[in-house]
Amino acid sequence: MERISTPQELEAILGENVKALRLQKNLDRQTLCHHAGISQNALRHLEGGKGATLKTLIRVIRALDRESWLASIAPQISINPLHMIREKRPRQRASRRTYDKKEKT
Repeated sequence: MERISTPQELEAILGENVKALRLQKNLDRQTLCHHAGISQNALRHLEGGKGATLKTLIRVIRALDRESWLASIAPQISINPLHMIREKRPRQRASRRTYDKKEKT
């Protein structure tokens, strides 16, 4: 698996994937923009990897019926058994500080 090293590369790959999905569903830009409620310029930016807002991405993903992509970003939180282990009691007071008892001359 190839490692993506920069945000710009990731943005370009994401844009290519959105464009491929749009073409796979046989949608032109104007139709997708109408369904997503965005401008054609915003879609061009998204597909070209030239910077798009998160709101634009979410609207396009919903219009393409791929909301599962969003669910895969933040997986469900489950209980970790290690967190169930009884923790130490919370401290009631601060530890005693020890100071050097040397007198300064």
